[in-house]
Amino acid sequence: MRRFVTHRSLEHVPLTRELVMDRHGGAAMVCPRAPEDGGFRFDGWIAGLGTAAGLRVVVGHWTSSPWGSFTDAMVEQPDGHRLLLAPTPTVAGFVAQTYRFDEVRTVSVSVTVDGLRWQITAPPLEVAWDVGGRPTLGLLLRAVPRWVATSPRWITAIDRVARRVLPGVRTRGSAGGEGEEFYAALDLHRITGARVVWDGVDQGRLAPVTPPVRFGFGSTPPMPSLVRVITLIRQG
Repeated sequence: MRRFVTHRSLEHVPLTRELVMDRHGGAAMVCPRAPEDGGFRFDGWIAGLGTAAGLRVVVGHWTSSPWGSFTDAMVEQPDGHRLLLAPTPTVAGFVAQTYRFDEVRTVSVSVTVDGLRWQITAPPLEVAWDVGGRPTLGLLLRAVPRWVATSPRWITAIDRVARRVLPGVRTRGSAGGEGEEFYAALDLHRITGARVVWDGVDQGRLAPVTPPVRFGFGSTPPMPSLVRVITLIRQG
């Protein structure tokens, strides 16, 4: 069993995108500086799933990043309200600069990975899912050598295909402002079962991620999935 836990004080910050940009230097969020080459690299997993109640969740579990290991969650409520749940002000500031949210919260995040069972708690979100086998797309992704899969040229080329065959999926796009983001998908598994609780209320059975989430640049297939990914973000 592998367990990753962070504990942070709860901060509730209702923000529009404009306010997020204005408040990066304040106490609520900190906007990190890019390395000299202008790039941030994240290595980990992205899970995307929907629910019968209409709540859609995207969880990023990053085993390697400029700030070490961390997990964050993006939630879109049935009425379209978009929230970010991040473990630190620095992560909150960076993600809020890169994507679009109506509200940002810094919360305590705990993650447990026990075989094929994942459990994440990021109040008021509780989510657990079961990992299934690879569909055909997962087998194809596994067959691509990593040095090819992580090449910006390759990522740009397959973006043209992804946007046509998988609604809501992009492999290259805007990272906010003049920045660029590249998603190198290395593997993909189905999510076969899940339990999602939001603010104490069970959200019902597992469902497709439809309509697509609206956090900006998107890379979540309609089918509930866990994707092994390396993300490169280049800020302008």
